[in-house]
Amino acid sequence: MRQDAVTLERFYASALGRAVSRVLAGKLTDLWGDAAGLTMLGLGYAPPVLEVFGNAPSRIVAAIPFEHGPVSWSASGRGNASVAVGDPRLPFPDALFDRVIVLHGLEETGDPRAYLREIWRITAPEGRIVLAAANRAGLWSRATQTPFGQGRPWTRSQLSNLLAGGLFQVTASSSALYMPPVNLGLVTSAAEGWETIGRMFTPGLGGVVLIEAVKRLYAPPNGGAAAPVTERMRLARPAGAARREEH
Repeated sequence: MRQDAVTLERFYASALGRAVSRVLAGKLTDLWGDAAGLTMLGLGYAPPVLEVFGNAPSRIVAAIPFEHGPVSWSASGRGNASVAVGDPRLPFPDALFDRVIVLHGLEETGDPRAYLREIWRITAPEGRIVLAAANRAGLWSRATQTPFGQGRPWTRSQLSNLLAGGLFQVTASSSALYMPPVNLGLVTSAAEGWETIGRMFTPGLGGVVLIEAVKRLYAPPNGGAAAPVTERMRLARPAGAARREEH
């Protein structure tokens, strides 16, 4: 059973939710840049991280399961860009999207393999996807007051095996959300610091595992890499905002 949209929207409107979206969006923009001219899809409940890409992609869509309830999300200057979808069948033609991000999608699907097969179908050849799922070993998977404490958490090896069996080749992996899952100003205002400390001292205990993979017509067993997505974590700014000065 999937979470309802009101609960998700309320979480991401909170200070803790905004910190989460900044951290995860930062991972994606470090990996994919601004995705200029690409077609992009968010599956599950991805609007909080899709917003960082602004108008750069040629097409950007948030595909949200019916079970979440009605959701209206407007891409910058393009009007409504959300669509309700079934699970796992998606109402898109083959090979449509260059980039796909799955957030709050994999943990609550009834059939992960069928879900991934459908993602493979709608991803363009050599297109890239990122699975972002609650880490079984992290604190966030136990925090039932957050969206990451719902459904089935995953390990890095489980996600890699799922992708390898679904004709995706893993290209990079990383962890995120080292801050405690509590809505306190001392925590949320220092999200970047928590990420830096967490990567240094507890690299496997981030609240979310992120795996990037590329669509192949044939993916060799155990292919891909376990390298981190980024060497240095940064917080993402909304598209069009001034970039954070690097120190």
